[in-house]
Amino acid sequence: MIERWSRDQVLALALAPDAASGKAAQGVASPGKWQVRGVAGVLLYGACSGSGAEPYLACVDLSGPAYRCTCPSRKFPCKHALGLLLLWAGDAVPEGDPAPEWAAEWLTARTARATPTRPPGPLTGPEPGAARQPARPGAGPGRRAEEAGTGPERRAGAESVRHGRVGAGLAELERWLADQVRQGLAAAAEHEWDGLAKRLIDAQAPGVAGMVSRLAQVRAGDDWPGRLLAEYALINLLAVAYRRRAELPAPLARTVLIRAGFPVTREEVLSGPALRDHWDVLGRRDEVQDRLTARRVWLRGRRTGRAALVLSFAPPGQPLDASLVTGVTLDADVAFYPGAAPLRALVADRHGTVPAAGPPPGVPPEEALEEVARAVAEDPWVESWPVVLAGVVPERTAIGGLPLHPATRDPWRLLAVSGGRPLTVAAEWTPHGLRPLTTWDDEGTAVLL
Repeated sequence: MIERWSRDQVLALALAPDAASGKAAQGVASPGKWQVRGVAGVLLYGACSGSGAEPYLACVDLSGPAYRCTCPSRKFPCKHALGLLLLWAGDAVPEGDPAPEWAAEWLTARTARATPTRPPGPLTGPEPGAARQPARPGAGPGRRAEEAGTGPERRAGAESVRHGRVGAGLAELERWLADQVRQGLAAAAEHEWDGLAKRLIDAQAPGVAGMVSRLAQVRAGDDWPGRLLAEYALINLLAVAYRRRAELPAPLARTVLIRAGFPVTREEVLSGPALRDHWDVLGRRDEVQDRLTARRVWLRGRRTGRAALVLSFAPPGQPLDASLVTGVTLDADVAFYPGAAPLRALVADRHGTVPAAGPPPGVPPEEALEEVARAVAEDPWVESWPVVLAGVVPERTAIGGLPLHPATRDPWRLLAVSGGRPLTVAAEWTPHGLRPLTTWDDEGTAVLL
């Protein structure tokens, strides 16, 4: 039996394709609306009365989660699936094993269609913390790094056509940054950044172009002079590091390429080693990036202490991946993208959920900052990092003495859960302050912030 989510977790999943769907789901989250409802293992099912003669049959695979409903709605998931989840979260769905034939058949067909998320290869050892070996010799990130032009066999050779274009584009960028510093920060104009970003796109350096395009947001802030100079320094550091990447250690050289915009395929990540652990889903944050909505989900291994970031993207109005539920602990294999301070990752294989064990292990603020410092030392372009603070008392502008991000000050919900007492808080560290993600109440239940 999968661990029951709280109503808070269901509502915060952002499963609904729009606000109207979420509101409608709460309208059908009443036992009187359902002729049949039950849960059998990972299968949640129900028959909801609708406008027609026949009820709408809704199913949820809680291990996904995945959904099915016979209603004509084009929204996915529909209000019936969401309402059924809310009922289950409120302990209003009884055990119903075995499930009805129509629900069991859907789950069986879904299981049969499921395909492995990783290419065939050796399986991970039985204990969390064991590292998966590459599926075939030489197929890991190191080999691909050589193919991309960062390996020792290619460093002394001629660069590819793309490397030539990127090199030329970043050389122009270095000259432009030098001119900006000589002329003074006040001379910066948004149209110049837009033009420069477009030229960097043409030079096949989309990662650097993204950094340049965000300068307008920095310029609009109250403390823009210091922040703008810091952003100029990081962009210049990346341009210089790219030019001198042959002199860098292989992991850092790979980081530079990725930051510049050289892609790493999903297949490459999944063909490399993976780490099995009990992964706590610490929280998530959604933001709009270049006309796409990006979801950042933070994980931390209970046994290894490793941090991980799972990214997903969706066009506006489309649902994002909601398979990682905040507050749940997964027994899973996680494969990391290559780099000097690996953080971004993919969930390769899942071995089920872990019974509730309360808040994840936390550390004092000083230890959390030491971890962040190590990450920034290895990858100077780190923009965020997950931390779990233990025994901290939140304030209106700080947590455990660490300042909050300006956009998240006055965290009233966190203050209410604390009541002036110390607690465990999962947060996203950024150079501009902490963004609280999740805390846990006295009963060990996750409270999303």
